[in-house]
Amino acid sequence: MSLDTIIELENIAVFQREILVLSEVNLRVDRGEFVYLIGKTGSGKSSLLRTIYADLPFKQGSGSVAGFKLHDIKNKEIPFLRRKLGIVFQDFQLLTDRSVAENLHFVMKSTGWKDKKKMEQRTQDVLDKVGLGTKGFKLTHQLSGGEQQRVAIARALVNDPDIILADEPTGNLDPETSRGIMKLLFDISNAGRAVLMATHNYSLFKEFPARTLKCENGRVIRG
Repeated sequence: MSLDTIIELENIAVFQREILVLSEVNLRVDRGEFVYLIGKTGSGKSSLLRTIYADLPFKQGSGSVAGFKLHDIKNKEIPFLRRKLGIVFQDFQLLTDRSVAENLHFVMKSTGWKDKKKMEQRTQDVLDKVGLGTKGFKLTHQLSGGEQQRVAIARALVNDPDIILADEPTGNLDPETSRGIMKLLFDISNAGRAVLMATHNYSLFKEFPARTLKCENGRVIRG
């Protein structure tokens, strides 16, 4: 594994409960690289992402993510692994009864931040980065879908992760808003973070080309 490699999976099997979803998965992603993970609904894209962030147990093969060995990671180490990862979901998963800033503070407190001034400064930094610098006081339900996804990306960036895992981040957005989210994710990748994005929106690839992997027939192949 080179110094630039941030995700490396070797001959892993991905299970949902006792059901084998993907087998013999070999995957390598370097720092600053943008990689698409494509495939039909139910082909194993989300399950593979969940394996990478240690939400599904590792039963076969070996894997290293942000310096953590997935094949023998202990439960108490999983929160530390997840601080190295930013996760963006299709349905945003924001706290609707709180402001944009409070959504970010919730994550920060749960990952060990204590200094209120530093929290407020970091919140402003990441909201500026996603183009929402003036929206921190707003409740999330007052925002458009595209703005809510930008909040989700800001939340993913708040701990300065090495890797962004994005699971259908444009799935609920119109084409124009999707383009804005894609530009933002590519900017994040160009700044040195790895981005692994699961999607079945094939129209994005022409406008935003990148290396593509495909989940098909229980395998991960070149797209």
